[in-house]
Amino acid sequence: MVVVAGTNLSGTLYLSMLVTFLSKRAFHAGKRFSNPSSDDVVFRAICVNLKRKQWSALKQLSPKLTNSMLTRVVHEFQNLPQLALDFFNWVRRLSLFPPSLDSRCTLIHVLVKSRRFDDALFFLRHLIVEDAHRPLRVLEALIDSSERCGFSVAIFDALVRACTQVGDTEGAYDVIFQLRNLGFCVSVHAWNNFLSHVLELNQVDRFWKLYKGMGSLSYVANVNTFNLVLYALCKECRLVEAVSVVYRMLKGGIVANVVSFNMIVDAACKVGEFDLAMKLVKKMSVISGNSVWPNSVTYNCVVNGFCKKGRLVLAEEMVREMIDAGFEPSVRTYATLVDGYARWGSLEEALRLCDEMVERGLFPNVVVYNSILYWLYCEGCMEEASLVLSDMIDKHLCPDQYSYAIITLGLCRNGYMMEAIKLHNQILESSLIEDAFSLNILLNYLCKSKNFAVAKQVLGSMVTRGLVPDVYTYGTVIGGYCKIGKIENALRVYDGMIKMGEKPNLVIYNSVINGLCKMALTHTAKLVINELQKRKLFDATTFNTLISGYCISGEIDEVFNLALKMKRLGISINRVTYNTLINLLCKYGCHEEAKELMKVMIMQRILPDCVTYTTLVAHFNRQCNPEEVIALHDYMILKGVVPDQKTYDAIVSPLLLA
Repeated sequence: MVVVAGTNLSGTLYLSMLVTFLSKRAFHAGKRFSNPSSDDVVFRAICVNLKRKQWSALKQLSPKLTNSMLTRVVHEFQNLPQLALDFFNWVRRLSLFPPSLDSRCTLIHVLVKSRRFDDALFFLRHLIVEDAHRPLRVLEALIDSSERCGFSVAIFDALVRACTQVGDTEGAYDVIFQLRNLGFCVSVHAWNNFLSHVLELNQVDRFWKLYKGMGSLSYVANVNTFNLVLYALCKECRLVEAVSVVYRMLKGGIVANVVSFNMIVDAACKVGEFDLAMKLVKKMSVISGNSVWPNSVTYNCVVNGFCKKGRLVLAEEMVREMIDAGFEPSVRTYATLVDGYARWGSLEEALRLCDEMVERGLFPNVVVYNSILYWLYCEGCMEEASLVLSDMIDKHLCPDQYSYAIITLGLCRNGYMMEAIKLHNQILESSLIEDAFSLNILLNYLCKSKNFAVAKQVLGSMVTRGLVPDVYTYGTVIGGYCKIGKIENALRVYDGMIKMGEKPNLVIYNSVINGLCKMALTHTAKLVINELQKRKLFDATTFNTLISGYCISGEIDEVFNLALKMKRLGISINRVTYNTLINLLCKYGCHEEAKELMKVMIMQRILPDCVTYTTLVAHFNRQCNPEEVIALHDYMILKGVVPDQKTYDAIVSPLLLA
């Protein structure tokens, strides 16, 4: 029912009167509405009711709605973006028709114009992910609708950002360069967003190419662009170049901010370049022309760096400097110090710092407790860990996912497997954990101890309580079965994984290949690898496992064919490959060839290890005279090999004393 001038009218009668009213207005308006179409009448009726938020009346009009009408209404209300958005969502909820790409793009234009970027990004992400529209198709629709809605660079920036948010790197790249081909440009902010996304993916080489390309397109880098350059240089530990970039910024009239300096300070501390870090902290204001000073983040970076390197006295001195500079240490500062002292075996000092925190009015959080618990368990201090856990609960601090993982790891590592199982039965019943992280640790230890019956029960209890096993859960159990040669059991778990919709990763495939090779099913293992090659899913471990399998089954020709294939595929032959081949040559009495292969290994800058040492020395001891054994031992020591103590004591030491 719709109320008009105090009179109750039915929706149909109201619509009739409204049409008559609009027709009369059209008559008096002259040529503009001299012959209104039915669509115009419905459009005006919708606009009137929408302004009044008369949703019941709008529902009466809904059978007349079309995509073109939806687009017109949204555009009409571009100055009232919330109403435009409400109407669009209302139409979607009615499910009369799926909104067209044009109507969605019109809404996105309206939202961007009114600076409602979060809403615009939501619809753009939906177009790319849910509706599976390619970014270039969305770009085309946005350009078409811009003729109606007005041109704005911000709309293209939003599309690039939406692409990076959903992980469509190539889509973002295509949008940027298609716009250039069409004579448009995204702003420097969109470029920065894309460059940041590339760095997040750790594609540093691609970042540098794009950054150079940005300059050729006449973009003027801003402080955020330079900060990304600094971040890339710091990732590559090119700290001197990073400092020179700061000077280049200042020369170009771009003032580096505290983020710029903090990135270099943090990177310097991580690689142990504390002299550089301290110079930047002390001279930051001078370098920046008194526009930037160290903040609490700067000091925390240095404290963290000192703690990681075990320079704990200097870390505490930095905290005192921080206080003198007017910055109060935070819980994070103390958490770093506590972890530092505990990490380097000074648990008493770590607990002293907890008391100091409380004296300063700060209370240890879950992160601090987790750190102390972890290192107590590492030291095997089970009673002390229990007391800390009790204190944590007394302080009403709920353990988080990391707490449960630390407790599980601590119990398993110290031989309290049954207690770990009881703990997980309790937390599963209480629904205190949200993912399989801590359970994966328990499963790993159960599989290592070959307790597959209990592992199976734990896996079953996860599923029955609605906790979805992840790829690591399945990988742990599959790997465990493969290691003991129970390939059929592993394949049953694999089938269950596929039914649950989890995609196996390379670690799982390598485990299956290993299991097949242990059962001398190298032909089947080769078929699996051939399938992986088609999907370009393999690494050195994949081929090393099959090489080992061929060695066990005595298929010598296949071993060297596979080693050559690795080279053709561009897979680096690593230490494991060389050790396997050296062992094979020794097994067949080719001791000189084995020795030559070790020299090739060293030429490739792959240092032999104790496995190489044991294999060669043990074989030479059986086949060669004592002088050759000692000569081989001396040669390997000179090349930096650390001898296997048992082999040295059993073979080399008696020869030297003879």
